[in-house]
This record gives sequence, structure tokens and C-alpha cells, in this order.
Amino acid sequence: MIQDSNIHEECGVFAIWGVPNAAELTYYGLHSLQHRGQEGCGIVAADDYGRLERIKGLGLVTEVFDNAKLASLKGNRAIGHVRYSTSGGGGLDNVQPFLFRHNSGDFALAHNGNIVNSAKLRKYLEDRGSLFQSTSDSEILAHLIKKDPTERHLPRIIPIMEAFNMLEGAFAFVIMTQRRIYAARDKYGLRPLSLGRIGDGYVVSSETCAFSVVGAEYIRDLEPGEVVTIDRHGIRSARYSEYQRHAMCAMEYIYFSRPDSDIEGVNVHAFRKATGRMLFEEAPADADIVVGVPDSSLSAAMGYAEASGLPYEMGLIKNKYIGRTFIQPSQELRDKGVKMKLSPVRSILEGKRVVLIDDSIVRGTTSRKIVTMLREAGATEVHVCFYGVDISTYEELLCAHKSIEEARKTIGADSLSFLSPDALFKAGNRSDLCLACFCGTYPTELYDSIENANKDGKF
Repeated sequence: MIQDSNIHEECGVFAIWGVPNAAELTYYGLHSLQHRGQEGCGIVAADDYGRLERIKGLGLVTEVFDNAKLASLKGNRAIGHVRYSTSGGGGLDNVQPFLFRHNSGDFALAHNGNIVNSAKLRKYLEDRGSLFQSTSDSEILAHLIKKDPTERHLPRIIPIMEAFNMLEGAFAFVIMTQRRIYAARDKYGLRPLSLGRIGDGYVVSSETCAFSVVGAEYIRDLEPGEVVTIDRHGIRSARYSEYQRHAMCAMEYIYFSRPDSDIEGVNVHAFRKATGRMLFEEAPADADIVVGVPDSSLSAAMGYAEASGLPYEMGLIKNKYIGRTFIQPSQELRDKGVKMKLSPVRSILEGKRVVLIDDSIVRGTTSRKIVTMLREAGATEVHVCFYGVDISTYEELLCAHKSIEEARKTIGADSLSFLSPDALFKAGNRSDLCLACFCGTYPTELYDSIENANKDGKF
């Protein structure tokens, strides 16, 4: 079970270099990454003179930007960000990209992930005179880059690499200066970040699904512990850390990423479908139909149906205009969102024994309501199978202090099964994954996250 609430939240980053109307393409890139965060978004663009301008706001990409705003962001390079509230909480101040005005040159940055030693780094920087404009841990990188005036005569990559080496946790960063874009992944490989080519320019994105919409060709994934520099000379690569793991967060495959994205050579849809087949092997159910909970569970449901020989049916329909209940910032909004989000199809469900495939159970609130909806629509049995888990505080998790049988009774299902962690390795043909959501063993130290969790009674 997961034991920390500040490790696995997701955002999306996007960067583009050397392409006319870069801000417009960044808009489309962010729209493709909207599933990674719906609280806020922003774009910073650099014009031909190296002047950086930013527009950001709370809401969806289509709500924050219009034609006039995009037209005001001129230049052939830009970075963008979609935000799901992570460390530091919400609010406009925490919406990225962050833009910094400095006598050594303006720059902007955007970040997906979480810096687990952020409290110690913030104190270290504040003791040396840094003043923070947000409560986000992402801003710490900017202050680390600029912490030493004696380094200003050195190539910018030097303090950037030194700053990355001071960070502990999961991250994918894009940084834009007046002339260059830098991109980097954490040394554990916990967060995805891919590089693409568009004409004579380049694109960096949290997920490859954004490449097709802007017309970019996938080149490769950034390596863990790697930082790339993109400028008029092309692409240069450096390693800021010799330590390297490929411990991709399993939840990227299970829940966060779009099914049309490829992560380190594995298609997300294919991964989920494979887990569905393995789920049937591990937990076969005597039923009539297989139903997936839209959207991230549909691929797994297809796999379960294929392996079982049962028909796959669209027994639940998702309202496309409602965001993810998990990504809603409060429990109250999550509770209200379930019935607005999902509608059962009575003509499909009535009189049927249903295998319900979902990606996560978390608190059990949503699962219980979905099972109730299926029964009210006429399902005679509901067998719930999960191929993942999700994040919350330890005490909130349904299975933290319950057996599988007790959890089954709580959500009102006829049976309840979970996919084994070993199956995740097989589905992705991987030798390493971060399974902290399952076992509580993290690739990184948790630093102040452990201390704060203890204080808050999370452990």
C-alpha cells in the first residue's frame, strides 16, 4: 500500500524549439497532455530577441488560451505545462511555467514530479537569502541554479547540472533560457520524458501522444540522469549523474498516461491489455460480460475479455465533459463527480453477471458507487478486478486495515481481486519498475515527506 501522498501526482510538460508559431503548437501539445492535470496551465515563449513572455491561468487549456493570447506569444521556441495540484497545493501562484527575471538572463521552467528533499533545500536557500514566490517545490530548481554568483561566468549547463544533483525525487524538467532549452529526467527514471523532431526543430514532451498532434517524429526517450541542451547547434547530451535506474512509476502505465503513448518502448494500451489477460489468468470469474471503467481501464477490460472468451461490453458510458474524479482536489468534489461522470447502460447490464475492470480502488468511495449503479441498472452479480492501485494517505486507503473479503463487502461486490505486482513486470517486459504504490518501498529516500507524514498521522 502507498504510504505517502506527495510522490505520485502528475503534471505534463512540453517544449518546442526552432519552429514558427511555437506557442500555438505548444497549445496543441498541452491539449494532448490535458489528462495529466486540469487545475491550470501556462506557456512561456521566447521571441527572436530572446524576450520571454508568459500567459498562464487556472482551468483547462481551452479555457486559459484563445487566439489573441496565443498570437501575443511570439517566437520559435516555447515551453508549457498542465498542472495537477502536487506539493505546495493549488492556486495561480503555483501554476507553471515559472518565469524568472534575472540580471544574468531571464529563464523559465516547468516540472512534472515531486522533490522529496524540498523542505531541506528550501531552508538551505532561504538561509542564503532566497525569496520564493510560490509554495511549489518546482521553484527550488531556479534558486539552486542561481545560488552561486561566482558560477555566472561558467556555461549555463554547469550550474544546471549541479542543481539537478542536489534534487532527490521524481522529476522531468524543461528549462528555457533566452537562447536554449534544457530537458532532464531524474536519475531513477521515475518520470517519462521523450524527444521528437519537427521539421528542423525539436519537441520535448511528457508523453509521445503529443507528438502526432503537432506533426513531430519520435526520436527517443531521455535517459535517467540525462540533461539535453537544444539550441542552434542542435542537440547535445550530458549526464549529471552516473547513477541510473529505469524504475518508471508503474502508475504511468496503469493510470496516468494516454493509451496511445509509448513509454520506454512499451505502448500503454498494449501494456494495459496484457495486464487484463494476466488478470483473468490470476482471477477468473464466472460471468456473462466484461465491462471496463472508462477510460484508463478499457484496455485492460479488452484483454480480460479476450483471455476469458467473454464479450466485452460498453456497460458504462463516460461524460467526456467531466474531469477525472481522482484528480479533483477534494473528496467532496470527487464524491459529487461520480454520478455526473459515469452512466450505466441498463439494456447491456440487466440480468447479467458482470466482471468490472478498474485501475484502482483507493478509498473505495468511487468503487462502491459504481457497483451500486450497476446493480441498480439490473446487474445480477458484480465481480470487481483491479489491475492497479492509487495514491492517498495510508489511513484513507480502503485496504489499509481490511482484508480482501472485508474490502469486498465494503464496496458491495460479489468478488474482489487484484493483479499481482509480478504481472506488471511481465506486461511491460521490464526488469525494473517503481511499485511503491503497491509495497511502500521507494527508489528514493523520502526525507521530509516521512517526517511530515509522521506528524500528520499518515503512518
